[in-house]
Amino acid sequence: MNDLELQERAEIIRDKGTNRQMFNRGEVDKYTWVEIGSSYVPSELCSAFLYGQLELLDYIKERRQRIYEFYSDALAPLANEGLLRLPSIPDDCTTNYHMFYVVFQSGAARDHALSHMRACAINAVFHYIPLHGSPVGQGYGYKEGDLPLTEDLSSRLLRLPLFFEITQAQQTRVVEELAACLGK
Repeated sequence: MNDLELQERAEIIRDKGTNRQMFNRGEVDKYTWVEIGSSYVPSELCSAFLYGQLELLDYIKERRQRIYEFYSDALAPLANEGLLRLPSIPDDCTTNYHMFYVVFQSGAARDHALSHMRACAINAVFHYIPLHGSPVGQGYGYKEGDLPLTEDLSSRLLRLPLFFEITQAQQTRVVEELAACLGK
């Protein structure tokens, strides 16, 4: 069940820190700034683009799934040699195929691959800094070493380009350059 106090605060933050929704419901006679906030309501233009994407949701997901599966199949030989690890979707889970990543044996191997891909003008990225290592996480008292498995995995993970318009030729080039940097 949702916490009504948090729901009210979320409304206020979304509406630039004002109690506008309370005003709209007739709960107050005027609205004013009562909290921190920003403009989180999407514009009509953004909403129109979103609506168009929602109409094509199944098609977009199917396309992204084909891209994901191409990477899985094409990189399987490197995974079978133990040079990297591929993502695994548990049987009782589903995915929206929003990313494809590989995990290297070491941070040094990932960094080498990242440098190689950048030199080839391929937009592979290292993903995210673990939350506990970010300034916000450190503000909560976390420090490096608190979550060693998370830190290790983060240092070895590389995201490959995955976007709706990527062509099979572009994907093939990504796979070939990844193999080349691994000596294959």
